[in-house]
Amino acid sequence: MPMPSILKSAAAVLLAALGACTVAGPVPGTVEYAAATVSRAYDCGLQVDRGRIIARFDRQERQRFVAANAGYAVKSYKAPHRCEASERERIKGEIGSLARR
Repeated sequence: MPMPSILKSAAAVLLAALGACTVAGPVPGTVEYAAATVSRAYDCGLQVDRGRIIARFDRQERQRFVAANAGYAVKSYKAPHRCEASERERIKGEIGSLARR
């Protein structure tokens, strides 16, 4: 039995929405995620011990971190610098864990 056009449209919208979920940002636990988190911490006005975070990476990862962080800094410059209290606390916790590793 053929699928009605309304169901085809709904399926197409659902697939598009699910596809967007895969490009949301860097994967947690990666160097790129750490760079994005540091960038967002700066946006939220948090103090960041960037040197301590970089020190935990090996040489190759440090280069990736610096490159990714530079890219996020450019994006961040163009983005709003406002963050809600809940996001600020979440970022603060993530920065703390990055510096302790």
